Amino acid sequence: SGFNSIGHMDTMLRRRHHIGHYKEGEEFIQNVFHVLFLLFSGKEKSNLSICWLQYEISKVVQCLQTKKKKKLKAQGRKSKKLAKNLLKAPDNRNHLSLWKLYADLEWLLGNIDDARKVFDTALCTAGTGGLKSPQLCSLSLLYAQLEVELLESIEGAVMSRAVHILIKLAESGPYVPYSGQVLSVSVLKARKTYEHALRDYLSKTPGSDQDQVSDANQLVNLVGCYALFQYLTVGIDAAVLIYAQTLEKLEAPGPQKSENTGENFGIQNFPTALEAVTLLHTNLLRFHMKISVYPLNPLQEALTEALKRYPSNQSLWRSYIHIQRKSHSASKARRFFDGVTRSTNSLEPWMFAIQAEQMRKNLIENVQR
Repeated sequence: SGFNSIGHMDTMLRRRHHIGHYKEGEEFIQNVFHVLFLLFSGKEKSNLSICWLQYEISKVVQCLQTKKKKKLKAQGRKSKKLAKNLLKAPDNRNHLSLWKLYADLEWLLGNIDDARKVFDTALCTAGTGGLKSPQLCSLSLLYAQLEVELLESIEGAVMSRAVHILIKLAESGPYVPYSGQVLSVSVLKARKTYEHALRDYLSKTPGSDQDQVSDANQLVNLVGCYALFQYLTVGIDAAVLIYAQTLEKLEAPGPQKSENTGENFGIQNFPTALEAVTLLHTNLLRFHMKISVYPLNPLQEALTEALKRYPSNQSLWRSYIHIQRKSHSASKARRFFDGVTRSTNSLEPWMFAIQAEQMRKNLIENVQR
């Protein structure tokens, strides 16, 4: 019917009207998923299931952003029904990525206890791959990150559920749900395991292109788990050190060749891994500043360095304008935006520069009012 948006467009404001999911576009996208679902099988069908559930979760996130409770309830019901139906399929029952999305969905809807049950069930059935299993690492990292976000203080965090999850991952044994206790000896053993695993990964011989992609993902998950573990058991400085060492290794120019064999040793220069590790680093600093007294400078430096390198990364820009909002001087941020826009063709710096100015304008108007 006429000219309309199809499905989902990111939040845009137009005369107080929210662009979101139009009925015709929504029907079209649902039909596409239903038709494709009959054509695929095996791994392709599982990948399609992930895309479908991610799309449903994006609608839940939009309902949360617009604070429409009634719409959120209805959308939550639809998304949960789809998630359960997808997990009932024989090919998907042991698919950890789908379990991870379902648990994330429950958490977003505020059903913390239900989400924990889903996470625990997935971890119990996932086997004993430990740090060598990319999917298990990814699932454990998300579970631990969500649990950490519930903490009001870092004091006593060593006994938290997040530490239990990260210890069980390092032990590579069958998962046992959290009972409220964490043994000191388990913490020490897990730290040694993480330390050795990271050292082995950073000195790994690069394989084929396909292996490099999975290795890069696995390295990011491993660094995320180890840094979070150090943060909860030792403190922020220990976590920052892990990120600093990893970034230094990843930034090393090219692989070194062994004199005897001529093979490439040392981690390949993975741009995606470097960007993802940087994002984990800045997110942890932001969280720590939220629950503790900590200087702004380390986060500011990390973000400015990262944005010079990755001017298209929207998450980093969002963090940057969030911390600049607290500053009373606009000139430093304006100079930085100006420098980045001159050195890249990316559109993102311009968009976020405009958003930063809009936020500053609103702030000044509020103060004047």
